[in-house]
Amino acid sequence: MQDVNSPLQIRDYQFFWLARFLAVFSTLSMVVLIGYQTYDVARSDYGMDKAQAAFQLGLLGLVQFIPLFLLTPVAGYAADRFERRKVAVFANLLDSCSALALALFTWFDALNLPILFTIAAAHGAARIFTGPALSAIAPNIVPPRLLPKAIALSSIAWQAGTVIGPAVGGLLFGLSESLPYFVSFGLLLTSAALTLGIRPVHPPRDGKELKPLRQMAEGLTFTIRQRFLLGCITLDLFAVLLGGATALLPVYARDILHVGAEGLGIMRGAPALGAGLVALWLSFRPVERNVGVKMLWAVVVFGAATIGFGLSTEMWLSLTMLFVLGAADMVSVFIRSTLVQLHTPDAMRGRVSSVSGLAISASNELGEMRAGAFAAVMGSVGAVVIGGAGAIFITALWSWLFPELRRARTFDPQDSDDNKGRAT
Repeated sequence: MQDVNSPLQIRDYQFFWLARFLAVFSTLSMVVLIGYQTYDVARSDYGMDKAQAAFQLGLLGLVQFIPLFLLTPVAGYAADRFERRKVAVFANLLDSCSALALALFTWFDALNLPILFTIAAAHGAARIFTGPALSAIAPNIVPPRLLPKAIALSSIAWQAGTVIGPAVGGLLFGLSESLPYFVSFGLLLTSAALTLGIRPVHPPRDGKELKPLRQMAEGLTFTIRQRFLLGCITLDLFAVLLGGATALLPVYARDILHVGAEGLGIMRGAPALGAGLVALWLSFRPVERNVGVKMLWAVVVFGAATIGFGLSTEMWLSLTMLFVLGAADMVSVFIRSTLVQLHTPDAMRGRVSSVSGLAISASNELGEMRAGAFAAVMGSVGAVVIGGAGAIFITALWSWLFPELRRARTFDPQDSDDNKGRAT
């Protein structure tokens, strides 16, 4: 690997990248359409008004978060205890069952809210096993000097799947409502096969044979004790929990912008397009200096763009704001992901990644619950605008509570450790 200048020159990383892209393509297509169908079924079949149907979107986020919360310690332990490819394959196969169930229930016109919530919960359970396993694989198949580029390229796979998946899913939904779910089923199986094509990635043994429950607790304990990691992870948790607007996109698509499921797919893809372009730029010109300050400012821009989207009543302006918030979020995600990976011992990466994954899922799914509840009380526009303002407030507060974040000059762990030691 000494002469390799790009992670894409490594065969295992090529398989990893494509498997990640296909999995994200499939799951994000499913997530968007589950949200749209939940809102549409609530409005059409149950006769709910806009506020009541928006609240169902909040409940949808909650039912996805519950298995994530319960299974996160198990997922992290599995990624650090078992062969990591097989954990990721297991998660893909579980998610493919959810895709097939959605396809069949949609085909036979048998969907209702309890069925949608049940399948969404199973989908959430699969995702929590995928994240820690895949995150722990990447550092083991590329040299450490290429890890920032590998993370940027992995983000491109994620964002490309997030752009293309919802857009293609929306178009296929227009042709046949069950078709995008059948496609997701096939692509998840393909992702599992590609993952098996990567050389075996066994978790390292640190010489300690602790009981499973103790090992699960270690990941959380380690993260809490490392103020730098705690600050990085919780910044994303609370900023996106307050600022996330994706849960209410079905409301905007159906009742505010009047663009339907096809428009919803485009709207859901706009943030990912912005993020994907930034990720492509970062893969060639990664951030190297003043990484902490840049991460904080990126979250501020994310909050401001969320406010702009919430107030927009024009499709072009809404797409522009979604593009900007996605681009800003990518800068934050790139810096935070790189910092977390480089500040975590390999033997702990699965468990720390599971904690980080729980924070991300909490910010997304509980953020949907927050948005749905706020929309039921103050309307969808008010819920989005208040959330964007909250993200800006959280960033200011975190820059004060965790000064080591703004003092982080580079990705070098020693540099950040020095900053941590000077923090008061």
